Amino acid sequence: MAQRGWFKSSKSGPNCDNCVEVNADMPGVVGVRDSKDPDGPVLLVAPLDFAAFVGAAARGELTSA
Repeated sequence: MAQRGWFKSSKSGPNCDNCVEVNADMPGVVGVRDSKDPDGPVLLVAPLDFAAFVGAAARGELTSA
């Protein structure tokens, strides 16, 4: 997958080994991938669904199992 448009959160540390990268520069979808495996699989999410996920995370509504 092309490298253009991928970024990690500014809250990710420089030595972070469990980060994801996001690409919102794709037509009609938001791409999400493992930052350690840039040539690996990409999860494609509808923009409104991704925005809802980010909003829920920012409000602290998501918990880990």
